[in-house]
Amino acid sequence: MVARERNINYIIDDAILIHDNKVVAGVSAKKAETRIESVKRALFSMPGQVEEIQEVLKRDKPESILILGTSDDMVEKIVKNIGLPPIDETVYIEDVSTPEQIAIARSVRMSEGKHVIPVPTFEIKKDFSGYLLDPLQIFKWKGKGTAPYVTEKSIIRPTFSYLGNFIISDNVIRTIAYKVAMDMEGVYKVQRVKADSYSNGIVIYIDVILEYGYMLRDLMKEYKEKTRKEIDRLTAMNVLDIQIVAKGLHIPE
Repeated sequence: MVARERNINYIIDDAILIHDNKVVAGVSAKKAETRIESVKRALFSMPGQVEEIQEVLKRDKPESILILGTSDDMVEKIVKNIGLPPIDETVYIEDVSTPEQIAIARSVRMSEGKHVIPVPTFEIKKDFSGYLLDPLQIFKWKGKGTAPYVTEKSIIRPTFSYLGNFIISDNVIRTIAYKVAMDMEGVYKVQRVKADSYSNGIVIYIDVILEYGYMLRDLMKEYKEKTRKEIDRLTAMNVLDIQIVAKGLHIPE
């Protein structure tokens, strides 16, 4: 809202550069494995960070940028490290949020380890595959005659939160694929499930035995879509692809 009211189309937050709700440069500091690394990333003090941001700023030449930080000192360091002009205006959280809102935000951060990134979930899901990721939709109306403010942000729980690191086993993916098959007519048996993990998501390979008498292409497409949906819902993993092979047909006696 602060950016919108000042006609600012670029935001720097959490080590990423955002333009019109899209990440155009950088990798979120919340992907760091430790708090210390996260702070270094947020300050743009890691190798290779500054060059990428500067290249985009040089290309787009934005008139203004909103920089989010937890202190004046942090924002000043970001400005210095990136090589931006002096700060023109400072807006504090107390100027735009009530004490009650601030207290709730602080409580959720401390007790649940949740953080907010100001971009839609689909924009960063590939970067946060396997993290606990939820959309946060915001709708605000400031008064009669004004346009409503509608936006979507993303809530994540980084690995450096109080929960520590966590891993989703391949066996979980396998069990979900089996369960979806059990609940579907036409899929007789799942023979094999294999998941290959990459930095931005997983690719799943499934071998199945199908029931005779069904339109096979339609059946495999339906099973693929339902499996992808369940894995997404239960694990927050970014499914890059699901490859299904029909290895045989089951013909009732």
